[in-house]
Order: sequence, then C-alpha cells, then structure tokens
Amino acid sequence: MAQDVDADNVRNVGQMRRPLYFALGMCAGASVYFTLPAEPSTLSSILVATLTASLILFVMSRWDTPAGVRILLVVTLGAVTGFSIAKAHTRLRAPPVLTQTLGPVMLEGWLTDVEPGKNGNRLRLTVHAMAGLSPQQAPQHVRLTHSNRLEVEPGRFVRCWAVLRPPPQPEFPGDYPFNRQAFFEGLDAVGYVMGRCRGGPLGAQVNATSRLETEIGAIRRSLARHVNEEAGPRAGGFAAALTSGDRSFMSQADMEALRNSGLAHLLAISGLHLGIVGALVYFAVRRTLSTWEWLALRVPAQKPAAAAALMATALYLVLSGASISTQRAFIMAAIVFLAILLDRSPLSLRTFALAMIAVLLLQPASVMTPGFQMSFAATGALIATYEAWSRRAAAIGETRRRGMLFALKSLVVTSAVGAAATAPFALYHFDRVAPLGLLANLLAMPIFSFISAPAAGLALVTWPVGLSDLCLAVFGWSLERVLAIAHWASLAGDGGLELGGPMPPSVLILLILGLIGACLGNSVQQRFGLSAAALAASALVWMLSPQAVVHWSSSGDAYVVTTERGVLRVPLADGEGLAPLHYADVTASSDCLNDGCDFRTAAGRILIGAPDWIDERCDESAAIILSKKSLPPDCGNGAMVVLWDEIIKDGAATILSDVTGTLDMYRPKCGRRPWTPCLKNP
Repeated sequence: MAQDVDADNVRNVGQMRRPLYFALGMCAGASVYFTLPAEPSTLSSILVATLTASLILFVMSRWDTPAGVRILLVVTLGAVTGFSIAKAHTRLRAPPVLTQTLGPVMLEGWLTDVEPGKNGNRLRLTVHAMAGLSPQQAPQHVRLTHSNRLEVEPGRFVRCWAVLRPPPQPEFPGDYPFNRQAFFEGLDAVGYVMGRCRGGPLGAQVNATSRLETEIGAIRRSLARHVNEEAGPRAGGFAAALTSGDRSFMSQADMEALRNSGLAHLLAISGLHLGIVGALVYFAVRRTLSTWEWLALRVPAQKPAAAAALMATALYLVLSGASISTQRAFIMAAIVFLAILLDRSPLSLRTFALAMIAVLLLQPASVMTPGFQMSFAATGALIATYEAWSRRAAAIGETRRRGMLFALKSLVVTSAVGAAATAPFALYHFDRVAPLGLLANLLAMPIFSFISAPAAGLALVTWPVGLSDLCLAVFGWSLERVLAIAHWASLAGDGGLELGGPMPPSVLILLILGLIGACLGNSVQQRFGLSAAALAASALVWMLSPQAVVHWSSSGDAYVVTTERGVLRVPLADGEGLAPLHYADVTASSDCLNDGCDFRTAAGRILIGAPDWIDERCDESAAIILSKKSLPPDCGNGAMVVLWDEIIKDGAATILSDVTGTLDMYRPKCGRRPWTPCLKNP
C-alpha cells in the first residue's frame, strides 16, 4: 500500500511539473536552432516537427507509458515546439538591406532614444530618407554614436552626416552575436556621426505606430531629465536610468562600479523593478480596500489590487522604453497577477513555466540573451528554494514567519541563491564574476528595496499634488548609498574575477543541467549530488577544451594570450572592421608596427611584425607568425603563418590550442544564417 501511495505521489509531481519540462524543452529547442551552423530549410523543418510531434502524442496517449519516458517525451515535444517557433520568427523577419559600409551620407529621421556609450551617446533613429538611396534600399532603424555635444532630444526630426555599416558579426569563437540581436530587434545598421546631428524642419511621422514610438521617447527623455535634476548630481543619472530606462545621464565610472560589484542587475529594468512597482501598488490597493468593510465583505480585495498592479506595470513598461528585457519581465509579472485574478498560486514552478513559455512564444531569440538566462535562472532557483523551505517548515511545524530574523534570513537566502544561479551565465557572457557580489547585494538590497523603491513609488503618487520633488530627493539620497557600496565592492574586489578565455558552450550546458537538477531534485542528497557531478564534469570539459592563443581582428589589431602578461592588444594593420566584444576592454599594450614582437604563449613563440623583421628570424623556431605581407617560402620552419590579405578576405582569424598543443585555426563564416550575410567591399 505504501509503495502505491509513493507511486501516486511521484506521478502527481510529474504531472504538476509537465509545463516546466515542456518549457525547458522549448528553451533547448530554440537554443539548438540558433546555434546551428546553417539555416535549416523550411520544408524539412515542418516535416520533421510534424512527424516527431505526432509520434510523441501517439506514445503519450498510451496509459502504460512509464513516468520517466513521459518526462522525456514532454521535453522532446517542447524542443520541437521551441525549434519551430524560432524558425517561424526568423521567416517573418525581413532580410538585412545593408551589406556594405556607406558614407559619409546625409541621413534624415526621427530621434527615438539616446543610450550611453564609451565613445559618446548612441542615438537610435527611425530613418525618413538617405541621400542616394531609395526607401527600399535604405535601412529603417539605425544606431549612431554621437561623440560631440548633443543638442537634440528624442522626438525631434534630425539630419546627420553619418557613416553606416551592417551590425557587426562575431569574428571570435564564443563572442556575443550582436548581429543576431540586431536582426530580431529590427536594428538595420550601426555607425557614427561626423560632426553633430542637427534639428530639421519636418514634423511627426505619418505612420501612427512610429509617431507613438517617437512621442513616448520624448516623454521618457523629459522624465529622465527631470529625475536627473531633482535626485541630485551624484545619483541623478542612476535615478533617471531606473525610472525611464535612459542611462545617458550616468557616468561610465558608476556603470563600471555597478558591473564589477555584482549590482549591475539594478540597471536593467527587469523583473526586480517591475516586481517592486507591482508589489507596491498591489499591497497599497489591497490594504486600502480592506479598510472599506462593505467592499471587503463582497469582493476579494486581492483581485482589484492585482488588476491595479497589472495596469501599473503596463504603464511602467511603456515609460521605461519597452526594451526586450522589460517586455520579458512584464510578461512574467502579468502572469503572476493573472494567477491571482484566477485564484491560482502566483509564485510556483507552474507559473514560472507558463511565463517562460509565453516569453519564448513571443521572443524566441531572447533565449540566447544573458537577460533571459539570468532572470529565469534566478527566479526558478528562488521559487524552488522557497518551496523546499516551505515544505521543511510544514514538516517541523514551523508556522510563524514574521519579524526581523525571518526578513534577514530571507534576504541572505535570496542573495545567495540568486548569485549562485546567475554566476554561470555571468562567467559565460561577461567572462567575469564579482567576488564581493553577495556582500554587495546584502548591503545594497535593503536600501534599494525599503527606501529607493518606495520613494520612487511615492514620487509617482504625489506628483499631482506637487510633492514628488521631495520624494525624488530621498530617492537620490538612497541611491547615493547604493553607489557608494558599489564603488567600495568594486575596488575591494579588484574589478571582478576575470577569466583567461571564454567559457565553452558545453561547459555552460553542463552547469545548466546541474542547476536544473539542484532545483528539481527530490531530496537534499540528490540535489547536492547532481550539482557536484555537473561542477566536476564542467571543470573537466573546460580543462580539455581548446583555448585561444592569438586572434587577428578585421580592425587590424592582434590579441595575444601570453603566459606572463595576459592578453595583449597589438596594433598591426589599419583595418576597417570592429574589434570583438570579448576584447573590448583590452587597451593597446605593445607596438610591433616599426619592428616586431616576440611573445611567449602556451602554444610556443609567436612572431608579429614587419616582414623584414620576421625574415631575419626565419631560422628561429616559432609556432605562429603574423605578417602584413608574404614571407619567403622557406620562412617559418613549419610555423602557422597568417597574412593580412587573408584577414581582409575572411574577416578574422583565431588560432586555438588544445591540451596536446595541436593548433587549429577558426575563421568566421558568413551567408549561412539570415542574420550573417556576406558583406561586400565598399
């Protein structure tokens, strides 16, 4: 009898978790689609998906299918669905219209948004016309770096002399594919302004959608400017970024400190911010309605409170710019409040799974972004942790959950679990992890949650009666304390723990499997065992994976991973391309243009420099030689020789070395996916 009860419990748990298994399968299927080396044909995708789904549904209709097999079938069905949805979204996107560098060219359009950048403000424009190009040939949405003083605001019609190029493609293995992100965001070109953008005489757009987008951009800019002025000079930019999503008023030093201290998640308007806004509105409305006895006896107070919170988060979505990460967070918040309206548990793995499925249906490409991965990893781990905590409390008869001790325990657990769940993704995407991130979050989050967020909410509520400025001053004061913590943690942590090379994708997959096992395990021993096994396997795979030794970029710079000085940037040629994002923070450290350089690496010696300088050392042993011009046939003694002409033709070259010392060359490939067209020479 006991065995039958246990079997029924396992079966019920499996049925409750089917949406989660399906959602995880969708993530896997979409990830497989976006990582394929070539675009699959539409017909073959439809045939394979139809046959696989039909077979799975037929097998699942049999009552004697074992529980483990059913889980595998649900995951497979989710994978087929995720793959198909990703393929469908790609088919709906128009192919890139720009395949070569243009400019300088006169560009006219409406300024919709301003973003910060290392070399100046980044302007997003909806293009009206470009000199020499028809409307069909011109890109519709562009992003331009504006290094001079900005004299125009979002909502204005502007005219700029600009140089445009297609969104850069990854040329380094493991580098972030910005071109894929741009493809699904509708960003057609990037570039820079020559001189200054100036206002033009044309009015608003004819298209209603574009006109609304421009008007919202103008409102957001006005809000950001007001908050920046009222919150104080020290934290005004931080406050403006949190309220409107406009980071252009923030200093690079503050953004770097937040990033290196593990507090950068405060900058991204995501689940945390929407959750705080929604929670404040929800509890305020619920408490207010509960004091009205007549209404409280007839209408559940939580339902109108959930409806009000849903509308508040929708308004915040619009005011913050409705970025991809904010849209994803709004979907998650909307499902939570809809669950309250439908008398369902708002915080459960089932609700979490439904939110993930909704996001993947609307934005399948977001599965490859750090925002999606880190937010869902942290949310899922926290829900699983608190469900286990609740079960343990119920088992030992603990019912009281109030007071400062419980709040402190919750804060510590939340920060620790969130940091552990997001660490693999931070290492993979950013090659660094903040050593003092947990301590910084423990110090900063109480200030942010109990002072900053309520002050911002009160500023919105008291704006009609003219008391918002006082609340914004408190908002700015609290954020000054958060910035002080960020700068302290960044300096004490020595800028963050950086990796010598990018994390291999296989390592991230193993860590994700370990995280899933830790969340879904049936016992503490099982969860610990699965996590430990995943960590051991990932460490072994990482040690055996090939590592980059030298990368020669289309920008003309060579990046050498030396044994003594780390990664060095060597200006070697005058290229027109962009450096890989992976090495964006590496400054020039060696000059090999006049003569040459001899570096020691894990793969042996690397000679870089002028052909004459290299020719004098042809009899010396070297593993790799980088030269701007051809060398004599007998020069090199078996070394791997890379010439600048090959870089111009192929775009870049990366030389990798495995544990045995064998060298292999990676060259980026184009034309195989819709977002990686082969570029033409200007």
